[in-house]
Amino acid sequence: MRFHLRSSPLRLGTALLLAVLLTPAAPVAPAAAQTFPGDDPVLERIWEEGMENSQIYWLGQTLTDSIGPRLTGSPQLDRAHDWIVETYGEWGIEAENQTYGSWLAWDHGLTHLALLEPRRTSLVARPLAWTGGTEGPVEGPVVTLPDVDSPEAFQEWLRAEVPGALVLLSFPQPTCRPDADWERHAAPESRAVMEADREARLMNWIARMQASGVPPQQIAPLLEQAGAVAVLTNNWAESWGTSRIFSGSTGSIPSLEVECEDYSLLARLAEEGQSPRARVNVEASFLGETPTFNTVGMIRGSELPDEYVVLSAHLDTWHGATGATDNGTGTIVMMEAMRILQAVFPTPRRSIVVGHWGGEEQGLNGSAAFAEDNPEILEGMQILLNQDNGTGRISNIGMQGFIGAGPFFSRWLAQVPEELTRFIELEMPSLPDAGRSDHASFVCHGAPAFRLGSHEFDYRDYTWHTNRDTFDKIALEEVRWNAILTAMLTYMASEDPERVPRDRRVLPQDPQTGQTMEWPACRTPMRSW
Repeated sequence: MRFHLRSSPLRLGTALLLAVLLTPAAPVAPAAAQTFPGDDPVLERIWEEGMENSQIYWLGQTLTDSIGPRLTGSPQLDRAHDWIVETYGEWGIEAENQTYGSWLAWDHGLTHLALLEPRRTSLVARPLAWTGGTEGPVEGPVVTLPDVDSPEAFQEWLRAEVPGALVLLSFPQPTCRPDADWERHAAPESRAVMEADREARLMNWIARMQASGVPPQQIAPLLEQAGAVAVLTNNWAESWGTSRIFSGSTGSIPSLEVECEDYSLLARLAEEGQSPRARVNVEASFLGETPTFNTVGMIRGSELPDEYVVLSAHLDTWHGATGATDNGTGTIVMMEAMRILQAVFPTPRRSIVVGHWGGEEQGLNGSAAFAEDNPEILEGMQILLNQDNGTGRISNIGMQGFIGAGPFFSRWLAQVPEELTRFIELEMPSLPDAGRSDHASFVCHGAPAFRLGSHEFDYRDYTWHTNRDTFDKIALEEVRWNAILTAMLTYMASEDPERVPRDRRVLPQDPQTGQTMEWPACRTPMRSW
């Protein structure tokens, strides 16, 4: 079944009005009158509470601007866990931080990379996670991997050129203009020349790596041992001004992700023999092993307290930006849904649990540990609703291979105002996810857990794990709708007289192997570094 209607174009006047209404200083507009297909007054109160008293702006702004990035093991993630517990307490919702393991604590502060010669300019760079600092500014030449023909020549380069240098370790993009822009503007012949040049340069770079005789993942530690002062990398996200920022493999020196334009500048200067020299200053420190947490809240059920509707979103992020759409938006949707439910329906039939998971970015560790540690919740789970893919309106809900779940969602969505359902497509029965996000930690156990998929909003191109994932990228009105819809689905799942069945579909053949697909196996969570 599809819940999909074409939306009408937004008029300029309406757009301007929405911009005013979403400005923090502006008064909150009353909820527009809605047509509810059913006659359930609780759904109407959920709509009114979510529209008239929305906390989405405050929640999102505090989480991203004030608390900031929330890398596993960082003080900022601990602060976020504590803030959520405190906020739920102010709303009258019981919540606690539950330890599931430990991780290597790492923190970073200010970072500065500057080109000193042949000209002076500041460059844009961020440290890769769990790499070292500099203990003050350090200057040195910028060098790139050599074009040598043997491992022996590479070792000679290590001894002669690397001590005291900043070393470029990634392929330098010949153009940081996205391919879509070339396709839109360039003549076919021009684009073909660019692509051929890029391919030739890439093949040369791969040949350099192979000629070193060192596996790629071991080159950075080798540079560290040889006396480099920093390793410079670029993991371009293939869109304007974006870099994907993860972890590094050096411990005593910094590994830096340098934005595409600046990285390519350094590489060109080095390749052309123009003797680039740079200064780097990185504040980073290792703080030892630290506990890792899930924040878990609950509104206890009045009739069936041992049956559960679970709301799910991971709290941890990478550290290149502030984790606004991965997964600040999912976090605040679940917080706001809990707030709304506590305000309008604090005595649900089934218990409502919310999990703000840690360690998702390292392999779904927090949610997998919770599922492993709480078999009674798995057993009593009515449904789990997870969100973790950006800022757009909910537009897709797959049934994860549970053949009996579709009629429940169809019935629930039929009671929701068209403004919230007109974009939604139900996939029935779809395939079970093996690991895309935290719902997979429950699907693998056979528990009915579902992903609330969002409209793309260029998530993969611009904000997923990049340096651009900041508060300004949040579509506040669409996130507000998502929280209201989540609260409505949670309420209806809690009150439904029937349990959502767990019958699984017969899985098809894998097109690559020709073998019948198997239900995903559960991951063993990493409970320590």
